[in-house]
Amino acid sequence: MPNSIKGPALFLAQFLDDKAPFNSLPSIVKWAADLGYKGVQIPTWDTRLMDLSLAAESKDYCDELAGLCAEHGVEITELSTHLQGQLVAVNPVYDEAFDAFAPEEVRGNPAMRQAWAVDQVKMAARASRNLGLDGSVSFTGSLAFPFLYPWPQRPAGLVEETFAELARRWRPILDVYDENGVDVGYEIHPGEDVFDGATFELFLQALDGHPRCRINYDPSHFLLQQLDYLAFIDIYHERISAFHVKDAEFNPDGRQGVYSGYANWTQRAGRFRSLGDGQVDFRGIFSRLATHGFDGWAVLEWECCLKHPEQGAAEGAPFIADHIIRMTDKAFDDFAGAQTDTAQLHRMLGISS
Repeated sequence: MPNSIKGPALFLAQFLDDKAPFNSLPSIVKWAADLGYKGVQIPTWDTRLMDLSLAAESKDYCDELAGLCAEHGVEITELSTHLQGQLVAVNPVYDEAFDAFAPEEVRGNPAMRQAWAVDQVKMAARASRNLGLDGSVSFTGSLAFPFLYPWPQRPAGLVEETFAELARRWRPILDVYDENGVDVGYEIHPGEDVFDGATFELFLQALDGHPRCRINYDPSHFLLQQLDYLAFIDIYHERISAFHVKDAEFNPDGRQGVYSGYANWTQRAGRFRSLGDGQVDFRGIFSRLATHGFDGWAVLEWECCLKHPEQGAAEGAPFIADHIIRMTDKAFDDFAGAQTDTAQLHRMLGISS
C-alpha cells in the first residue's frame, strides 16, 4: 500500500503557558488529542514538556514520554531545536536580542552561549534516537542576514565566508545526527542565513552534501518572499524531511511591499494567518508532496496576527485532515486494462516478429 502523509500534528511551542492545560506534557497532549491531533512536535527548550539532558541519556525516560503520549493516541513527530539552533550562529548585532533564548548563566558571553547551544542540539540527536525518531527540526542561525540587502556594498567574499563558517559549525553537529540516524530539517526562514532555495544550496554545498542536512518545509515564509513554493517542492523534494503547515497572506499596496517597513504584524503587507484564512494553496502543496512520495507528518505551526491560538488549533486539525491524500494502490483506468500480450503489442506498433 502506498505511503501517505501523516497527521494532523501540532507544534506545541506557541501554546505553552503557565495555566492548565498548557503547562505540562500530559495535559497539553490530552488537549491536543481531544482536538483531533494524532501527533505532537515537542520544543526541547521548555522543561515543562521534557528534560532534554535526561532524554539524551535515558531510553527508559524516553519510553515514558512516548507512552504518555500514546495513552491519548498521540505520537511524538519530531523534536524541535529552533531556539538552540538559532544560537549556533549569531551575528554580534543580534547578541543582546538572542540572549533571551539562552539560560541566564551564559547570557552576555557569546562563546559560552554558542557552546551551550551546540551541546543542546547534539543532545537532541541522542534524545531523538532514544525516542525512535528519524528526524528533527531546527534553524541554521545567522551570520550574514544583517547584510541581506546589498547596500552598502558587501565586501567580496563575505557570503562565501558566511557559508563556510556555517558549515564549520554545523558539520560536527550533523555528524552526531548521522551517528544516531536522525535528519535535521532546517526551517528555511527569514532571519536565518538559509532563507530560500538558493541559500539552502549554498549551505548544502559548503557541507559537501551532508546526508543529514534536510528541509523543514514551511510555505508561509515563501509566500511572504513571493517565492514559488510549489516549484520549490519539485526542486528540493528529495531533501524535504518535515512539513510545517502554516498559512500567510501578502497584500501589497502603495505604501508597503515585501519588506513592510517597520509595521507591526497586523499592519504588514505580509502577515501570518491561521489555516484557511490566508492565501497559501494547500491543495496544491499536499498534492505536490504526495506526488513526490513525502510520507512525513503534516504539523500545524500556529502563528496568526488576528485569531486566538485555541481557535486556530481547533480549526487546524480538521483542516489538515481534510487535505491529507490517502494514496491509491490502483490506477483509475485499471478496469479497462488487460493482460500483456507481446504479439498484440507488436501488431499495434507495426513491429515485425
